[in-house]
Amino acid sequence: MNNRRKFLRTGALAALAAPLASLDTQKSWSLEALKMSYADTEAYWRMIRKQFPLKEGQTYFNNGTMGPSPGYVLDTMMNHMLHFNKEAATIDYKDGSGPELLSGYFPYEELRTKLAKIINCDFKELSLVQNATFGMNYVGMGLELKKGDELLNTDQEHGGGFGAWQVLAKRKGCVYKQAKIPVPVNDPQEIFDAIFKEVTRKTKVIAIPHIVSVYGTIMPVKEICSEARKRGIFTVLDGAQCVGQIKVDVKDIGCDAYYSSLHKWMLAPAGNGILYINRNEAPKIWSTIASYNWDNQEDHGFRLMQNGTGNPALLAGFDAAVDFFNTVGEDRWINRIKELGSHLRNGLKEMPHVTLHSSTNEAMAAGLTTYSVKGLTGPELQKTLWERERLQPRSVGDELLRHSVHIYNSKAEIDSALQVIHSLES
Repeated sequence: MNNRRKFLRTGALAALAAPLASLDTQKSWSLEALKMSYADTEAYWRMIRKQFPLKEGQTYFNNGTMGPSPGYVLDTMMNHMLHFNKEAATIDYKDGSGPELLSGYFPYEELRTKLAKIINCDFKELSLVQNATFGMNYVGMGLELKKGDELLNTDQEHGGGFGAWQVLAKRKGCVYKQAKIPVPVNDPQEIFDAIFKEVTRKTKVIAIPHIVSVYGTIMPVKEICSEARKRGIFTVLDGAQCVGQIKVDVKDIGCDAYYSSLHKWMLAPAGNGILYINRNEAPKIWSTIASYNWDNQEDHGFRLMQNGTGNPALLAGFDAAVDFFNTVGEDRWINRIKELGSHLRNGLKEMPHVTLHSSTNEAMAAGLTTYSVKGLTGPELQKTLWERERLQPRSVGDELLRHSVHIYNSKAEIDSALQVIHSLES
C-alpha cells in the first residue's frame, strides 16, 4: 500500500512538473507562426487555434467573462516566474532589473507605450491597473464630488460599472441615477435620448459602458461624450468588453476617462487592465492608493498606478499578450471577431423559436451575442449545448444565453451550436 501511495504521489508530481519543464525552456510556443502567410484564410485561423492550449473536442464560447491566453503568453509568464524564483539570489533590484522582480513601483513605459498606441493616447495618460473595476474606483474615488452632485449610470451596468458611484452617493450624499436603455436597441439615437433625458444642471458625471456586458450593444459613446463636454459633464467609459473586440480610439471618442480589463478580448492573464485619463483632467483626480510617486505631476498615469508589490510575471504575460495581438494585427483580429459574431447572429435570426436580445443593427454588435430559446432557461440551454457537443457559452440570469466568439473559434463550431439550437424547435 505504501509503495502504491508513493507511486501515485510521484506520478502526480511528475504530471505537474512536465508542463513546467516545457514552459521553462520556452520552446513550445513563439510568434513566428503568426507571421506566416496563408493563401487560405481559414487555414490561417486553424493555425491560430493551435496557438492555444485548449482541449480538442471542446469549444469555449465565454470570452466575455475570461479569455484563454495563448500558449506564448503562458510560456512567457511561467518562464518569468520560474527564472526569477531560481535566480533570486543573483538579482539586485536596484541595478536596473528591479521591474523584473517587483511590479508596483515602476512605470513600465515600454508596455504602456504599446498599449497607448492601441487606444490612441499618450502613455503618460495610461495607468496599468488590475482590472476594469479598479479603474472605475480610481476615477470615482479620485473625483472632487459633493453632496447633491448627480451621477448617471444606465440600467445595464456591470457591477464593476456601478459600484463606485453608488458608494459615493451613500458616502458623500451624491444623487445616483440610472438611464433606462431599451432591450433590444437598434437605433443609437434611442440610447442618446435615454441618457440625456436624465441629465440636469446638477449632473457631474456620466459613467456608461462602451459595450454593454450582458447584451453586447455598442453604445454611441462619441456622440454622448461630445454632448456631455458641451455641458461640462465628466465622462467615464466602461470598456471592459472593448479593447481587443472593437477598435478603441479614446481621442476620437472624446471621453475624459476610459478603463478596460485586458483578460477578456486581449487574452492577457487575469489581473491586467488599463485606465486612461485625459491629460487635461488627470491633475483633478486624487490618487486613491498612495506610494512613492503619489504626487507625480509629470506622469499622471504612473501616479495613479501606485499599488505596491505585485506579481511581475503577470505584466510579463501582459506584454506578451500585446505582442501576440500586434503580430496577428489589429484589423485582422477585430474583423475576424466581427465576422464570426455576424455568422452566429445571421444563423439565429433564421430560427423562429430564438429571440435575440442583442442588437440586430450590425453597426452596434461585434463578438458578443445574447439570446433566448423558447421553452428553455438559460442554464438549461447552456447544459444542452455542453452535453450534446461540448460547447460552452454562458447563461445570464434565468432566461438568457450570452455567446462570445473569438479568433480561436471557427465557423464550424458556430454551425455546430446553431444545429443544436435548431433541433430544439418544438
